[in-house]
Amino acid sequence: MKANRVMNGVTIWTWGLAAFFVMGVTMAAPPRWQVKGEPVVVEQTVRFENAGANLEGTLYAPAHGDRLPAIVVLHSAGASTRDYALYRHLSHDLPALGFAVLVFDRRGSGASTGTLNGTDYEQLADDGIAGLHAIANNSRIDPHRIGFWGLSQGGWLSILAASRTHDAAFAVSVSAPMVTAARQMEFAVDNLLALRGYGAAAIDQATDTRNRWQAYLRGTNSRDDAIKALAAAEHQPWFDNTFMSTAEDLDPDPRTSSWRKEMDLDPMQAVKGAHVPLLFIYGGADPWVPVEESARSLQSLMQKRHDIEVHVIAGISHAMAINPHETMSFDKASLLSEHPESPAYFFILGNWLSRHTQAH
Repeated sequence: MKANRVMNGVTIWTWGLAAFFVMGVTMAAPPRWQVKGEPVVVEQTVRFENAGANLEGTLYAPAHGDRLPAIVVLHSAGASTRDYALYRHLSHDLPALGFAVLVFDRRGSGASTGTLNGTDYEQLADDGIAGLHAIANNSRIDPHRIGFWGLSQGGWLSILAASRTHDAAFAVSVSAPMVTAARQMEFAVDNLLALRGYGAAAIDQATDTRNRWQAYLRGTNSRDDAIKALAAAEHQPWFDNTFMSTAEDLDPDPRTSSWRKEMDLDPMQAVKGAHVPLLFIYGGADPWVPVEESARSLQSLMQKRHDIEVHVIAGISHAMAINPHETMSFDKASLLSEHPESPAYFFILGNWLSRHTQAH
């Protein structure tokens, strides 16, 4: 790994090796030379409730040890259950550092009841807080050393959860935009359409349609104008890549729109309200999040607070993967399999957690 550079308070990491390659062989039985590794990870089902939902997850912990620090995982938008590969490095590897990890199914998914309909960010963050309180009662866990981890939307939720409870000890945010959701989606859709081969005219029409649709939801544009823009765009081959409503499905009352409640929220308000150590990690090759803008939004606050760290890892994707052939795929099969690969990410995360969760 090359020496890191610090620019305006932001650590820029570069990695000299493109990847580690492992060849797998399928065998009916383990080879004779295989031995069990340490530590042995034990699993325990955890059930808890919040806001009308019965939530279920798995607590992963080393087989031995007490007063363990712990992490509650909050979900990215597309990875709603504990079986996603995105969470595997936490549940399988962090116990080796002496951590317990709770990964639960998001409300309305997997074994958890409830629904996402009408659910806002605050309620999702509060689900994570309920999970924190559930494992704080476990005799093997130190209730004063429990924090949150999340990637993408989950990274924003981890900060929000830390700002809404006095019981969190830290929060880790990976690939979470520190700009409004509206700005993040504009950035992502522009990149997605360009990557799919659409030209400037298509991108301009998509941007104009998004602006007119969102202006209607804000109450600054007429419903007729929003419908006109959406109707003209929805039959274009690129429309399914824009994450917009169709004209037929446009909210009859913009005040009931869940996107209206989310699109202009300033994530920096939660950062300012979370008075615990915060770690932000970004990939320098992330087409989903305006990383430069997000890091810049944090810089002035970092000058006043010394418990915030920001790292940008060069050449790494949104999911912390070594991915030189970015496709921005968001189908379920892709989301199920994507997972962190960057050695720099693992080193930064492990080092920071070790420093900020030491027992006193």
